[in-house]
Amino acid sequence: MNKTHIRKSCLAVAGALVFGFAGNAMAETTEDIINALVSKGVLTEEEGDLLAKGRKTEKAATEEKSRKAWYNHINIRGYVQNRHTTMLGGDEGVNLWTDRSVGSDKSLGSDAPNNFLIRRARIIFSGQVGDHLGFYIQPDFASSAGSGNNNFAQLRDAYGDIFIDKDQVHRFRVGQSKVPYGFENLQSSSNRLALDRVDAMNSAVRDERDTGVFYYYTPKDVQALFNEINKLGLKHSGNYGMFALGAHQGQGANRAERNDTYHWVSRFTYPWKTESGQIFEAGIQAYKGKFVSSTGQYSSITGVRNRAAPTLENTRGIEDERVGVSFMMYPQPWGLEAEWNWGNTPGLDYDTNRIEKKSLNGGYIQTMYKKDNVNFLGYDIGTLIPFVKWQYFDGYNKAETNSPRNQVNDWEFGTEWQIAPEVELVAVYHRMHRNNLVTGNTSGRPDYERFEAQALRVQLQYNFF
Repeated sequence: MNKTHIRKSCLAVAGALVFGFAGNAMAETTEDIINALVSKGVLTEEEGDLLAKGRKTEKAATEEKSRKAWYNHINIRGYVQNRHTTMLGGDEGVNLWTDRSVGSDKSLGSDAPNNFLIRRARIIFSGQVGDHLGFYIQPDFASSAGSGNNNFAQLRDAYGDIFIDKDQVHRFRVGQSKVPYGFENLQSSSNRLALDRVDAMNSAVRDERDTGVFYYYTPKDVQALFNEINKLGLKHSGNYGMFALGAHQGQGANRAERNDTYHWVSRFTYPWKTESGQIFEAGIQAYKGKFVSSTGQYSSITGVRNRAAPTLENTRGIEDERVGVSFMMYPQPWGLEAEWNWGNTPGLDYDTNRIEKKSLNGGYIQTMYKKDNVNFLGYDIGTLIPFVKWQYFDGYNKAETNSPRNQVNDWEFGTEWQIAPEVELVAVYHRMHRNNLVTGNTSGRPDYERFEAQALRVQLQYNFF
């Protein structure tokens, strides 16, 4: 056997040692093995450098493969909201349809005061699969299922984002997701100051979500400003595009289509930052479609007991259309948030006992103040955000049984205390002047009657990232 052949054999053995035995070792261990082989004369310095370079190339390829593996990019996070309500006075037999803990002992059956309530319990699975696909799945484990049955799992979001370009300027969102209408509707309930969304905007889309296809356009500079707002903790709505256009079923999340027609929606919002650093955002949105209301027997506010279910003006759907405007001055430290919308929607006419096209208008104004690193007795107790909110609505809640009229004139005075990034406590004094939207009250009150009540509402939220 000649010397060249012997050297090639030694080189092969050395390569096996380096790439095999040191395959999972740290870089320093690999270099030590190569240096030892060089020092003993098994390898020349040139051969050692060649093996070291090959090892680095293999290591980089392995890391790149691991980086691209989709299962290495699944993010899991979530939050839980626990509520307690104390009724402070007002009419008996009332309910707040957005919060099952609000009610007196004369309220509807199982919707009578729970006092303690798990309002939301959500786990979010999200990730990026390559350069052109992202996914988002969110179940909620605190949904209700009929009278007296709480804490059932229900799907909230399940969609994919298909990115047309690597800069993620253009994308299509397909699946069940939030419908791009309004600012507060799009704002996560884990990020919102007030405990509930206002009726005037939230009545546009039940659960804020539906199944459909939405196109989002977000230039890179707008993406950067959205990210800055989030990092500063300024209560942003999230990235739902600077411009959005989409089609969805129209009946709301987790509900079957009933008339084989689309709802069309579009939204434009624009954020900007002044030289002083203050960030603003303003937007306009609109949608149009036909909605099929659900009906049932009820007790009329006109004095008729056990009234028959109303008829529909059109069983294939009644015109459902709105336009709204939004404005946000992010809390730095003072903030102002306001939205208003106008339109037509299915609504119950009590005199004719028929659901027909009705007009609506309403919105809200909220002011807030954000104070970070609050000092109390020498201790940093976190962030406080006191706020005042007024909401008004003269319209109808189309997604509730019989699409009843809802007249709201509420005030809320509250404070969010961010004890730590993981824990938040909110206390709100809520003065309600609105309609009872549930049916079957046990107090002898007619359904859908107006009421006045006051409540102290407290929520503890914990976030896991």
